[in-house]
Amino acid sequence: MALSEVAKETRTGASTAHRYLRSLIAEGFAAQDPASGRYDLGPAALGIGMGALRRIEPVEVAARHMKKLAGSLAASAGVAIWTERGPTLVRWYRSAYFSISTVMLGDVLPVDNSACGLVFQAFMTPKMVDAARQQQPANFRGTQPDAARLSFIRQAGAAELNEHLFSSLTGKAAAIFDAQGEIACVVTTVSLIDAARSEEHFSLLVEAANAASKECGGTA
Repeated sequence: MALSEVAKETRTGASTAHRYLRSLIAEGFAAQDPASGRYDLGPAALGIGMGALRRIEPVEVAARHMKKLAGSLAASAGVAIWTERGPTLVRWYRSAYFSISTVMLGDVLPVDNSACGLVFQAFMTPKMVDAARQQQPANFRGTQPDAARLSFIRQAGAAELNEHLFSSLTGKAAAIFDAQGEIACVVTTVSLIDAARSEEHFSLLVEAANAASKECGGTA
């Protein structure tokens, strides 16, 4: 930013802003481009930022949001990470308003037959996905999504899929991204199919996922 922009954003005069910036530069918290004269973050500020990011645990951040969501929706909610066997639930919260649950903590979810698996596929390499698919039981395997479907999920950052074993249930999932823009984990819910509230439920899940991604230094 130029000095005038810094002064405007901090609601100070140019001379005051310049004095503070000189002090920040001396301590390494700000830097000035010698060619343009514009100011930016200095190495000390960047070091603090990177240190903070390294201390953020995406699963714990996502878990906090899912616990809150399960307490307000008629849906169980959880967090899954990617393992060599596929999406694996590492956090799971049952809702007081919804007692049915087809999964539990530690379960491995289908790569192709779950919303969670589809979201992971959209952001992972085909080689990694196929390796996990080969390790899953045959009755897990459904129809592999085509490129168009994965592209749609990639743009939305989320997916929804009715359960293949329990026709009255539906699963929703959304991606959590880290500071490098990579998928860190996936948040997911299981609930009854309810057309009247499905869109609202989906929006709340995506909203929670976006908030968690921002906390982790990623972008929604």
